[in-house]
Amino acid sequence: MKKLFAVLGNPIGHSMSPVMHNDLFSLYNMNAVYLPFQVKEEELKEAVNGLRALGAVGFNVTVPHKSTIMPFLDEIDELAASIGAVNTVVNQNGKLIGYNTDGLGFLKGLDEYVTKIEDHKILVIGAGGAARAIYFTLAKENPVQIDIANRTVEKAVELITECPYSITSRALTLEEAGNYLGEYDLIIQTTMIGMEPNTEEQPISLENINKQALVCDIIYNPLETSILRDAKERGAAVQNGINMFVYQGALAFEIWTGRLPDIQRMKENVLRQLGGK
Repeated sequence: MKKLFAVLGNPIGHSMSPVMHNDLFSLYNMNAVYLPFQVKEEELKEAVNGLRALGAVGFNVTVPHKSTIMPFLDEIDELAASIGAVNTVVNQNGKLIGYNTDGLGFLKGLDEYVTKIEDHKILVIGAGGAARAIYFTLAKENPVQIDIANRTVEKAVELITECPYSITSRALTLEEAGNYLGEYDLIIQTTMIGMEPNTEEQPISLENINKQALVCDIIYNPLETSILRDAKERGAAVQNGINMFVYQGALAFEIWTGRLPDIQRMKENVLRQLGGK
C-alpha cells in the first residue's frame, strides 16, 4: 500500500510541492504519493482528522492554515510554537507533530552566499508570517542586528516584542530603512510586492544600498523581481526565493523520512516547472 503524504491549503492548485516530492519518491524508489488537498478553513479540523485516520505519514500546510491548524495537532516543535505557525506535520504512531521549516529553509538557502551569519547586520522588509519565521530563526543564530521595516510600524514592533530570542532590533518605516540601507550586509524582502500582476513594484528604494550586500527576495515567481533586478544593477549580490522553497521542502522530507534529499535535483525540477533554466 502506498504511503500517503499531502499538502493542505486554499487555494492549492498553484503548489509545486506535489511535483517536487513525487519526483523524490520516484528517485528513491519509495512506494508513496504526495497529493494536494484544497481545504476550506471551516473544514480544516475534519481534514486533519481524515489524514490521521488514513494513516498519512506526513503533510505540509500552506496559506491560510499555518496558524489555525495548530490546535488540531498533538504536539508543536519549540521553534514552530514561538513563530506561531506550522508548515510541516509528521505522524508518529498516530501523534501529529507540527514543525516550521520556512525560516530554517531560508537559513539553509543562504549557505552558498553567507558563511557566518553572526557577523551580519540584517534588514527584514515586511512583518507578516514569512517575516516572522525568518526573523525568529535568524535571531536564534545571534547576528549583530536585525531591523524590521514595514508599512505599518506597529506590526514590526509587535514582531520584535514577541521574539523569544535576545537580539538587537529596530522597527523602522520603509523610508527610514531606505535611509539606513548602506548599513546592512543582508536585506530580505518578505512581502508579496513584486508578484504578478505588479511585477514592476518594489517596497523600498535601493538608492543607498551597500554594494557588498546580499539582497534576497522570497518570491520565486517571477524568478527576478524588480527589487532583485535593481539590486543587481547597483552591484549587489541577489538571491530569489527558489532556495528557501526548495530547502523548506527538503527539511520537511527529512522530518518525514530521516533522509535529506537531493537539493540540486529539487532546484532543477522547480525551475523546469517555472520555465526557468
